Amino acid sequence: MFSPEIGIDLGTSNTTIYVRGRGVVVSEPSIIVRDAKNKRLVVAVGDDAYVMFGRVNDQLETVFPLRNGSIVDFEMTAALLKSLIRKAIGSSHFMKPKAVIAVPSTLSAVERRAVEEAAHQAGVKHVFLVEKPYAAAIGSGLPVYEPVGSMVVDIGGGTTDVALVSLGGMVVAHSVRLGGNKMDEAIAAYILREHKVSIGIRTAEKLKKDFGTAIPLSHNTRSKIVGTPYGTGPHNAKEVIFDTQQCYEALRDPCQSVLTAIKWVLERTPPELAGDIMRGGIHLTGGGTQLYGMDQFIAEELNIPVLLAREPMDCTIMGLGYLVENMNLLMSFSGQTAEE
Repeated sequence: MFSPEIGIDLGTSNTTIYVRGRGVVVSEPSIIVRDAKNKRLVVAVGDDAYVMFGRVNDQLETVFPLRNGSIVDFEMTAALLKSLIRKAIGSSHFMKPKAVIAVPSTLSAVERRAVEEAAHQAGVKHVFLVEKPYAAAIGSGLPVYEPVGSMVVDIGGGTTDVALVSLGGMVVAHSVRLGGNKMDEAIAAYILREHKVSIGIRTAEKLKKDFGTAIPLSHNTRSKIVGTPYGTGPHNAKEVIFDTQQCYEALRDPCQSVLTAIKWVLERTPPELAGDIMRGGIHLTGGGTQLYGMDQFIAEELNIPVLLAREPMDCTIMGLGYLVENMNLLMSFSGQTAEE
C-alpha cells in the first residue's frame, strides 16, 4: 500500500491541490465560515464558504485563516486543509498522504513550523516545504536545473515573491507581504478617501478586474458603483462614478512596492547571472500579474524584458505537481537562499 502524494499551494486567497497521477483536483478559496459562539464548529469551507462571504448573519462569522502568506488562525488552517485534502483524495485511504507545500520564500522558521504542524493536524504524514517562486519557476518551464540564472516574480493574493533560480536552487530571494488582496484594499481605501464612500472587498476586487491597470491609459472607462457613505448605514446607499484613471491612481503604490522588491533582488544578483536575466528576461507568475500592463510597467521601469507566463495562476501548482511526480528531486533541493 502506498501513501497518496499531493502538492498543496496554500495561498492567502486560494488553495489548490495536485494529486500524483491525477493532476489538479481541487482549487477553492482559502475561506471558512464558522459558528460565532462555538468557534471550532465549521459550517462551510472553500467554495461553499465564499458564496456566504459578506452575507452571514450574527450567528456565523467568516474567517480567512491566512493573511499575507502566513497562518493567523492555526485551527482554521488545519480545518481548511483537512476538508480540501479529503475532497482531493477521499476519506477511504488507510495510509496518510505525503504533501509538498508551497510557502513564501522568506517565511520565518516559526511560520514554517506552523505550516508543517497545521498539515500534520490535517492528517498529512510527511511534509516537504518548497518556496513558491521555486515551484513557480518549474511550473512556468524555466531551466531551473541548468547553470543559467532565471528570475521569477510570483504575485499572489497575499505575497509577492521574487527569486533568482539556478542549478536546482535559489541564489537570491525576497518576499514582501503584498499581493492581489492589498490591491483590492487600496481601491477600497481610495474610494473611501476620495468619495467618502465605503465598499466591500468583493466589490473592490471586481473593480480591479474591470478597471485595474498598472500603466496610464489613453482611454478612460467609467462605471457607477454603489457604496455606503462613511459613518452611515446601508439605507443611505450612495452612487458614485469610478473610472480607469482613478483605479490607476489607487494601484500606483502597490505596483511600486512590487517594483521595489524586484530591484532588491536585482541589486544582489551575482554579475555572472545578471547577463542571463538581461537575455532571458523577468518571468511573471501568479494571479496578481494579470493586472493590465503589469509586464509593461516593470519592463519600462527596469529596461529589462518581461514575460508573462502562459498560465500564470497555475505555475506554482504545476511546479509542485512536477515535484510530486518526481519526489527524488526534493532531496536535492535544500530550500536555502543566499539572501542577506
